[in-house]
Amino acid sequence: MLEVESLTTRYGAIAAIREVGLTVRAGEVVCLIGPNGAGKTTLLATVAGLLKASSGKISLDDDDITDWAPDRILRSGLALVPEHRRIFADLTVNENLLVGGVTRTGTRRVELRNQVVDLFPALSSKLQTSAGYLSGGEAQQLAIGRAMMAEPQLLLLDEPTLGLSPKLADVVFDLIGTLRSAGLTLLVVEQSAQRILEVADRGYVLRSGEVVASGLAPDLLARQDLFETYLGRNVDST
Repeated sequence: MLEVESLTTRYGAIAAIREVGLTVRAGEVVCLIGPNGAGKTTLLATVAGLLKASSGKISLDDDDITDWAPDRILRSGLALVPEHRRIFADLTVNENLLVGGVTRTGTRRVELRNQVVDLFPALSSKLQTSAGYLSGGEAQQLAIGRAMMAEPQLLLLDEPTLGLSPKLADVVFDLIGTLRSAGLTLLVVEQSAQRILEVADRGYVLRSGEVVASGLAPDLLARQDLFETYLGRNVDST
C-alpha cells in the first residue's frame, strides 16, 4: 500500500531523515520507533505531504505521491493523526468530526460521523461538548475519529499515547487493535517501543534520521541490543 524509497527531507542544510526506505502492506500495523529527534515525525509529515521531500520517492497504491499536495493525498486515502492531537478546542466534538469530513458530501459526512461514534462510544455523549473539555484519552479518540472521517485506507498515527497516563495509554493500544479489525492499515510512531511492538506486525528503528534496524515485530522485541543501543533503556523496564 505504501512504499518509501531513499527518502531525504531537509530543514535548510540539515537532513532530518536520510535515504529512508520502508513499506507498509495492506492490513498491517507497522511501527516506527527510536529516540527523540530520530526523524520519525518528519517522516510521517513528509509522507502526508506536509513537508517537501528533498529526494526520494513515496508511492501509495502504486501512485507516485511524492510531490502531491496534502489535500490530494488525503483524498487518495491517507490520513495523518498528528502529534499532540491538534483538535480544535473551541469547537464541539461534533464540529471537529464534521471538519474532518470536509472532503465528503454533507450526507456522507453525517453517515461517517455516526460510524465514528459507533466505533468510539466515549464520544457519543460528548458530541455537543467543546473539545477542550475532553480528557486526554477522549481527545485522542476524537483526533483519530476526525481523521477517519476522510475514509482513509492508511492511517498514520504520530505518538498516540504522548502525555497519557498508563491507563489511558492502554485504551489507545486497544484502539489500534479496533482500527485493525475495522480494516484499516496503520503506520504508527510511538515512544513506548515495547508496547507498540507487542501489537504491530513489523517495525523500523530510526536513529539520527536513518533506519538502523527493521523486521518482524516479535524479532525486534527480542533484540535486547536494540533497546540498549538505540532506545536508551532495557526492554524489561519499558
